[in-house]
Amino acid sequence: MGAKTRLRGRSNYSIRHRMALVGGALAVCSVALVARALDVQVLNNDFYVRQGDARSLRELPIPTSRGMITDRNGEPLAVSTPVDSLWANPPQLLQHPDRIPELAQALGVPADELARKLSQRADKEFMYLARRMNPERAKQVLDLGVPGVFNQREFRRFYPQGEAIAHVLGFTNIDDRGQEGLELAFDSWLSGVPGAKRVIRDGQGRIIENVDLIRPAEPGHDLTLTIDRRVQYLAFRELRHALHEAKASAGSAVVLDVDTGEVLAMANLPSYNPTQLAGGGGDPRRNRAVTDVVEPGSTMKPITVGAALTAGKVSLDTVVDTNPGTMRNGRYTISDFRNYGALTVTGVLTKSSNVGAAKLALALPDAGFYEFIHGFGYGNKPGSGFPGEASGLLAAPGQWSGTTKATMSYGYGLSATPLQIAVAYAAIANGGRVIAPTFVKGQRNESTQAMSPEVARQVLTAMQTVTETGGTATRAAILGYHVAGKTGTSRKFSGTGGYSRQYIALFAGVVPVENPRFAMVVVIDDPDASKGHGYGGGAVAAPVFKSVMEGTLRLMDVQPDDIETWLAAQADARDKRIRANGGKPLAGVPVLPQAAQEPEPPAYEAADLPAPVSIGGAP
Repeated sequence: MGAKTRLRGRSNYSIRHRMALVGGALAVCSVALVARALDVQVLNNDFYVRQGDARSLRELPIPTSRGMITDRNGEPLAVSTPVDSLWANPPQLLQHPDRIPELAQALGVPADELARKLSQRADKEFMYLARRMNPERAKQVLDLGVPGVFNQREFRRFYPQGEAIAHVLGFTNIDDRGQEGLELAFDSWLSGVPGAKRVIRDGQGRIIENVDLIRPAEPGHDLTLTIDRRVQYLAFRELRHALHEAKASAGSAVVLDVDTGEVLAMANLPSYNPTQLAGGGGDPRRNRAVTDVVEPGSTMKPITVGAALTAGKVSLDTVVDTNPGTMRNGRYTISDFRNYGALTVTGVLTKSSNVGAAKLALALPDAGFYEFIHGFGYGNKPGSGFPGEASGLLAAPGQWSGTTKATMSYGYGLSATPLQIAVAYAAIANGGRVIAPTFVKGQRNESTQAMSPEVARQVLTAMQTVTETGGTATRAAILGYHVAGKTGTSRKFSGTGGYSRQYIALFAGVVPVENPRFAMVVVIDDPDASKGHGYGGGAVAAPVFKSVMEGTLRLMDVQPDDIETWLAAQADARDKRIRANGGKPLAGVPVLPQAAQEPEPPAYEAADLPAPVSIGGAP
């Protein structure tokens, strides 16, 4: 009975129905899958496209080079060169710990240190291994084929002139951004704008396709400076020689174009190499010519004479009685190096008389004297745009003590940077017109009239006697050219209410007098008087002016304005050679005589030094 029931159930079974059922189920599933695929890939694919792109599509920066800095003649002063930076994908690299020691050896770092840094960034996808490498060395590391190690192109700044112009240019950091000097002042102009592109990367991080250029890279703009690298090198070389000879601790030199206010050279020591920054403090990196202030000493006396001439109190021939070589100034005494007796106003500059300068200043109203000095830029920033430029100190009459006015007349009681002093002397040479200095070629700053052209010419004529026989700066004389200038020697403030026995030696001058082209200031900090080389401005700073300006006049092909003296010196040298040759005629072309044949002045220029008791009671 049971067997019959089973056979009857089998008779109702249909394989065709079973197949139809299975086929229908599969068809429904297929339709569902196709519908889902259509929905994912066509209708609502945004989410999955984003997810896919997040795993393979990347936006990469396109590096751009920083603009080049050149001197006024197009010679490169700062250029950017391509370098490579190596980076790693820490999670990927950590999957191959056996390759880490090999990579560390190639990078020149300890293996345990590299492994530790990778472990600390195991949740990151980017980590720098080395920045700004030589492309050849970076290729050697990449050729090892270590998984998760890649490179990217960057740029590194290079300074062909090295330490000679470091303080003017400054430097950039590891990201090629300006940090000091003109690199900082014009960073936005020089930097450019990096580009961007989309790429597809595979699972190993390799670029397999460039998808799209999002933004093209815009290179930085070039910058042409007023600096002449030849004059810059001359200033740096001669300043270094002077510091070595005088055993001085620091120095600055500034050369300006009289007509335009362009900075042709600005040198400082100690210096540094901006291409190879290796630690060190900020002291060697400071542009002393712009940031450091000094009491200008006797370089202020031409300004004092100009104020007296402008007020109509004196002429260049007016006699000033400096007897007995000293005068009371409150509880202090102003002294000259010796008693010069009766001097003309010109003689006050020639002999650098402190007493004479003080008497001229005391004859002027306080407000008028202050405004005249202030008109030359003292007490204000020079306006060059250089980062960190100082304004110096020039107190208003309301802040003066009973001795301030007299001491200001010969350069104490106020302070200025070497650049400010150079601007003032360029103004005297430029008919009394003060022009704000500039470092950018073609830029013309506004000017102000500080004194009349007539008075400026008179002051320049009086300053010329300083470099001639009987003056305090015969070492600044240049054969074939009339030189106008003024020495200065000031004691350094001790910080304890008085002055120390350390000195600042200065010389400021203009050449040629007949048609002034260049103004230069030299400042030597703390020359060692015990070495016998002298410490006054005429002994230490004036020779730097002579050497730099001699070379500059020759480089710029400036016509001599004292040809008679040149011819006389040439004839004198020829006669000396004939006498040395036994009176026989000389064969060949006569040799140009050197100014060194002139009598050597004393090893000191004490005429510039105020008496110790006149500057705060220092011993």
